[in-house]
Amino acid sequence: MAVLRDRPYVQFNFLVDLGTGNTDGPEAGFQEVSGIGMEVTVSEYRNGNEKENSVRKITGLNKASDVTLKRGVIGSLNLYQWLDQIRNGDQKALRTVTIQLQSEDHTTVVQTWKLIRARIIKHTSGPFNAKGTDVAMEELVLAYERLEME
Repeated sequence: MAVLRDRPYVQFNFLVDLGTGNTDGPEAGFQEVSGIGMEVTVSEYRNGNEKENSVRKITGLNKASDVTLKRGVIGSLNLYQWLDQIRNGDQKALRTVTIQLQSEDHTTVVQTWKLIRARIIKHTSGPFNAKGTDVAMEELVLAYERLEME
């Protein structure tokens, strides 16, 4: 349930549930979640004999944008196993992924985004650089069919 207040919440206190019910530990820990969104398309229509010289906007289909999640490589194969289910055609592999924004003291969930019927469409690891000092990262892109917010 969303919690309204005068001052915006900070963006760095969030939980991710990849449809397993787990938001604890390194497998559920992500550094970044970006691209959550949706749009409703419109179609333009006009009768040739209309008096008004403008088109009507007719509500069309709902489209959800792809979401990108990033985390450090931790030696876990849970994302690969989910992707493997999807590429092998397992219809049970679609999940509801939940992202929860927390208050600054981590005691309250202040807003929730649910990605309904989500699936991995891209997984990237790296880059790796023998001279670098950065953390090894993996990136996950999810496609989903419907966004719900609470």
